[in-house]
Amino acid sequence: MSQQPTTSDSNVSREEILEVASLARLGVDETTADNYADDISKVLKLMHTLANVDTTDIKPLSNIHEACQELRVDVAKHDINRERNQSVAPAVEDGLYLVPQVIE
Repeated sequence: MSQQPTTSDSNVSREEILEVASLARLGVDETTADNYADDISKVLKLMHTLANVDTTDIKPLSNIHEACQELRVDVAKHDINRERNQSVAPAVEDGLYLVPQVIE
């Protein structure tokens, strides 16, 4: 890339995308480069907008909700019915669930 973009310059060109793709040894055609340039430009414009928001008197949040959600007590339950659960499983043998082999 011939010039460094500044923080206010949020437009990315097709040529910049193609140059970066070439440096990274990626095969990117011109249509895809146009799409990438548009998408990246939109993201950079949004980031520029967010960077200009005045957050001087805004306190950081630890939670996005005003009140914390009440959590239930974490208690182990021993009401699992293995026979009922395994009756709907596609394949069971000796009390174990059988699954297809995925690694040879």
